[in-house]
Amino acid sequence: MKKKVLIAMSGGVDSSAAALLLQKQGYDCAGASLALCGNDTDGARRIAEGLGIPFYVFDEQALFAREVMDHFVSEYCAGHTPNPCIDCNRHIKFDAMLRRAEALGYDYIATGHYAVRRQDPETGRYLLCRPKDRSKDQTYVLYNLTQHQLAHTLFPLGDLEKAQVRQMAEAAGLVNS
Repeated sequence: MKKKVLIAMSGGVDSSAAALLLQKQGYDCAGASLALCGNDTDGARRIAEGLGIPFYVFDEQALFAREVMDHFVSEYCAGHTPNPCIDCNRHIKFDAMLRRAEALGYDYIATGHYAVRRQDPETGRYLLCRPKDRSKDQTYVLYNLTQHQLAHTLFPLGDLEKAQVRQMAEAAGLVNS
C-alpha cells in the first residue's frame, strides 16, 4: 500500500515542488494550508488542484495567536528577542499539522524546507542534516523537532539546489515557478 503524505503548502514554489516530487515518488499525496492570521490559501489550493491532489485548510488561528503572537509580545515586552518562526514551527507546523495528519490517517507530513532527514543506522535516531544547497539551509529553524516529528516528516527538497527546484517547477507548468 502507498504511504500517505500531507504536504504543507503555502502556494510558493518550494512547497509546490515538494508536492510534485512526492507525487512522482509514488506517495499518496494531499496538500494542506494552515489558516493562521488572515492568510490567503487560494494559491496553494490552485496548485493542489493542478496536481490533482486533495487540499485541506486547517483553522489554527487561536493556537497561532496564543503560541506565536502572544508569546512574541510577552517576550519582546520582557526585553527578550523572540523568534516567531521557531515558535510557529514548534507549535503549529510540526505539532498541530502532524496531529491533524495522523488523525486523517497520513503516514507523514512534508514541507518545502531545505533540510535533510537521515536515520542513524547504529542508534535508529533521526538526524536533521544540512541540505545540498547550503545557501538555502533552513535547519536553524527546525532544530527543535522531536524524534516523533522527524520520524513522520519528509523534506523532499533537501538533496536539490534551488535552481533545480525552479527548473522542475517550470517544466511541470507550476504557475509559481
